[in-house]
Amino acid sequence: EHLRVCSQDYTCCTSGMEENLLNLSRREFETQVKESGRTLQASLNGQYKSFDDYFLELLNRSEASLQTSFQTGFGPLFSQIAKAFQDLYSDLRRYYRGSSVNLEEVLNEFWARLLERLFKALNPQYIIGEEYLECVAKQSETLKPFGDTPRELKTKITRTVIAARTFAQGLVISGEAVRKVSQVSLSTECLRAVMKMTYCPHCSGVAFAKPCSNYCKNVMKGCLANQADLDSEWRNLADAMLEVVDKLSRPYSVDSVVLSLPKRIAEAILYMQDNLNTFNNKVFQACGSPTQSSKTEDQIKRGRNTAEEVSSTPGAQLERLLSDVSRMLRDMMQYWIHLPRKLCVDRESGSSEPDRCWNGMSVDRYLPEVMGDGLASQINNPEVEIDITKPDMTVRKQIMQLKIMINRLKYAINGNDVDFQDTSDDISGSGSGMCADDQCSRDTRLSATNTDKPNEYAYPSENKKVVKGRSSQNLPCVSLYLLSLVTVLLRR
Repeated sequence: EHLRVCSQDYTCCTSGMEENLLNLSRREFETQVKESGRTLQASLNGQYKSFDDYFLELLNRSEASLQTSFQTGFGPLFSQIAKAFQDLYSDLRRYYRGSSVNLEEVLNEFWARLLERLFKALNPQYIIGEEYLECVAKQSETLKPFGDTPRELKTKITRTVIAARTFAQGLVISGEAVRKVSQVSLSTECLRAVMKMTYCPHCSGVAFAKPCSNYCKNVMKGCLANQADLDSEWRNLADAMLEVVDKLSRPYSVDSVVLSLPKRIAEAILYMQDNLNTFNNKVFQACGSPTQSSKTEDQIKRGRNTAEEVSSTPGAQLERLLSDVSRMLRDMMQYWIHLPRKLCVDRESGSSEPDRCWNGMSVDRYLPEVMGDGLASQINNPEVEIDITKPDMTVRKQIMQLKIMINRLKYAINGNDVDFQDTSDDISGSGSGMCADDQCSRDTRLSATNTDKPNEYAYPSENKKVVKGRSSQNLPCVSLYLLSLVTVLLRR
């Protein structure tokens, strides 16, 4: 009569023992959920680290190749244009890390700086000032001093680097969602149900009896009902990330695009050298002839393209890396709805003993049917009493984070980048990524301080959406939709 959870019959337990077993049940179950989450989180973080290391190493190899080949192929000219290359690779790293950088502007600025330096270096017989260079820059769009290379590279580089950055963010956001959702506290009703299933057999003198399989599933589905509501967006996230994986491997693999940069830039410079007289004549017509210099300097000789040819097919390391990530993404798709079953494996009795298991009251068959997945399906759960009108807010926020990340991934698949910036003081993170270095702007509202620690994306505000990517495409407004979706979910 003195027990609150277990059967009020002859018992082996005192009320103090029952209280201790309640606390033990809480610790064990919460540890079990967290450990399962840590395993998945470790896998996600491991894949992020592998991809992050690989991509940054690609940029390092590409820059080193450019410096070596340009010093050999262009000689003295390289020292006059080297700063433009350093700035380009620095900006690409900053963008990938999550700094508030417009990738299109970075590439446009690179070609503009390169044109300024080359025009002065290739025309040493003239005095060329800043105003004249501004006029030259205005003619570049129509005269195309570098041929079609800037346009072609812009398409490839933006698609590749946007995909790489967004994919890395997706791995981070996934791991963060697992960590936060795995720490959601047990409700009082759940705690009582776990205690009744786990330790009430001891109080009833049948410590040998394990819970019936369906009984355990109902308890776990009730306790993890909120977590199971992640399932739909979790699958959508995995699907979107698999599509980005596909983009990273074809039609131009991420390694071939990054490593081919030196050769393509060299081709552009040689194109300008070969057509310098034609370009100069048209510039002189538009901007006037510059003043002749009194100094006599030798004309710079035509360079040579000594950068190595890069295959367009993915390298073995990239294929292996993307294959491992794809396998993990497929394995994790059903994590949240499989979690109750996974946690029951070591608890429940074997299927060969349906009449010799603990059903919550005695050692006998368990008759109720197994409930469905998610909060709404628990309305008639016989083991855990749940108010389905009061969803867990931590889980709902993570569902919204997944929705926002899915949206970013879908844009990345098409070569576009969407940054959601929120000006509120109580929410950090703009969705810009994983800003890790000191170069990141102080006012970009990024919540992550290093790449090893996942950061949180804030909800999009109504009027602060910034679209980055291919300027020729008009992107639909999604902020109002997501904001309304937040409101609906939080009111459920």
